[in-house]
Amino acid sequence: MTSMSAKEDELVRTTITIPKALKKKMAACKMNWSKVIRETIAQIVEDSKPNMTEAVILNEKVRRKAPAGWSSLKVI
Repeated sequence: MTSMSAKEDELVRTTITIPKALKKKMAACKMNWSKVIRETIAQIVEDSKPNMTEAVILNEKVRRKAPAGWSSLKVI
């Protein structure tokens, strides 16, 4: 996980809604659920960031040479 500045690392409160039965099962487990959920959300966010390597490879696959004699200066 990437390091965050002090301001970004400041915790804020949010609320989730879960079924009562799940809450009971969670209570039976001695875990820091805030930490578990926080780390899980952070990982999902990190995994959803665009992958620049994949983007470059895709760009190279679809890229084509300009036709002979074509000039971008003339288009502008």
